[in-house]
Amino acid sequence: MRLHRNLVYTTIDSLNAIFNEGEYADKVVARALKKDKRWGSSDRKFVAETIYEIVRWKRLYMEIAGVKEPFDRDQLWRLFAVWAVLRGYPIPDWRQLEGTPERKIKGKFDELSKIRKMRESIPDWMDELGVKELGEEIWTKEIAAQNKQAQVILRVNTLKTTKEQLRAILMDLNIETEFLKDQPDALVLKERANVFLTDAFKEGMFEVQDASSQLVAAFLDVQPGMRVVDTCAGAGGKTLHMASLMQNKGQLIAMDLYESKLKQLKLRAKRNGAFNIEYRIIDSTKVIKKLHEKADRVLIDAPCSGLGVLKRNPDAKWKLQPEFIDNIRKVQAEVLENYAKIVKPGGKLVYATCSVLPSENQEQIKHFLTTETGKKFTFVKESKILTQDTGFDGFYMALLERKTEL
Repeated sequence: MRLHRNLVYTTIDSLNAIFNEGEYADKVVARALKKDKRWGSSDRKFVAETIYEIVRWKRLYMEIAGVKEPFDRDQLWRLFAVWAVLRGYPIPDWRQLEGTPERKIKGKFDELSKIRKMRESIPDWMDELGVKELGEEIWTKEIAAQNKQAQVILRVNTLKTTKEQLRAILMDLNIETEFLKDQPDALVLKERANVFLTDAFKEGMFEVQDASSQLVAAFLDVQPGMRVVDTCAGAGGKTLHMASLMQNKGQLIAMDLYESKLKQLKLRAKRNGAFNIEYRIIDSTKVIKKLHEKADRVLIDAPCSGLGVLKRNPDAKWKLQPEFIDNIRKVQAEVLENYAKIVKPGGKLVYATCSVLPSENQEQIKHFLTTETGKKFTFVKESKILTQDTGFDGFYMALLERKTEL
């Protein structure tokens, strides 16, 4: 177990791009992994996991290393040294790592680990908000669970294959998977692997989608032949799942504010063999009005803080600001009010977020049901998914039904 110079240099360059230049960790990691074609899977694994770990534990490592942002090159090396010591790597005699105080690092780690916001490496405001909304006990467990590495979950595309067939195909490639109880379309990778390089992926047999996110389409109860509208489709993970549940029968309208996201969805849909999808950019209120009272099912996968998916997006801890959460709550209320009008009498609506905060979830629904539009709906059920309970993303879903008459 030793450190290799070229891998560590790539890690330092990547951290500089994320911390000092504001780039997104996933994009930086993807670029880093293409840097040297001679790297084997263990080299790439080292680079990806080290970058993500230092991003995840940034605050804790800053405190231990005694550095402040913006980081110069030497300070990035000091953050790396903290990571290496805590991971048990022998420190090589490189100039950048000279004088690494190993005992002091371990002592400081033990001392800071007694304070939750340091131990879990989160900003003060986030810790305060979590306690305020979820209470001390639940927040302590939830934020600890959010700091564990996310598993890779596949969603089998039933338009092309079955769970059993896909499992056998991947097994032939030495990629082992397990079924997930009560989730008919999910396969969990036993070990991380780059599944995007497989022919099975290129042929559209599966998508990578967290287990919690896979529950949404079934919660909405979509059936073949319906008219279904996904109002915040984005790049379309849930849209594609709905297309497969609809067996390509009926009409699935994918809407988004951003054309670039719908273009991405088009490419994915082609690969998936999903051809009952129509694409509409929300560039005016007319786009929504045309659909008023026309849909059997509507999904509002609302914009949110993302405080249920920190294990997947650890850099969000540092990019998120409290003002953003205040603003996003207003957006959520508007989106619910506007897009709920698309549901026809007797139709159903699901409001979903990847947040664990009640103010973005059940409180939004409670408020909506008191509005003029909301009074036309009946609350059917909700599902609150915490990472501490499942190991998967934190999520919220509420199912509402439009009354047939008032």
